[in-house]
Amino acid sequence: MGLKNVHEMVDAAKADLDNITAEEAERRIREEGALFVDIRDVRELQREGVAPGAKHAPRGMLEFWVSPDSPYHDTDFTEDREFIFCCGGGWRSAFAARDMKAMGLEKVSHIEPGFSGWKEAGMPLQDYDDWKAARQK
Repeated sequence: MGLKNVHEMVDAAKADLDNITAEEAERRIREEGALFVDIRDVRELQREGVAPGAKHAPRGMLEFWVSPDSPYHDTDFTEDREFIFCCGGGWRSAFAARDMKAMGLEKVSHIEPGFSGWKEAGMPLQDYDDWKAARQK
């Protein structure tokens, strides 16, 4: 049996998602209170910057942070708001958004094509150290 094609898997995940542009994501964050959930590795955040106000939830821990019975549960994921997932290029966030829908989060979307699209669209960026300091206030 051969391996599945990752492109087909990503496309299948996106077929059942609200795939939004960076501009639409920024509007929903600003006007509707959606939460930008950055699932990139911390090294990516340090290297490329972060969207101001973003919640960092590393992809490897996401299910544990969302699940209310997990010792790692993060109450931010119990809020009644939209969660907009973002990774570097829109692949990991498609899987993350799909999985969060399967876990029961109702308002889920992801940015297509990821943080690279966020930057290319000229959306707000914050240096990692400044973003981290702002979170600790």
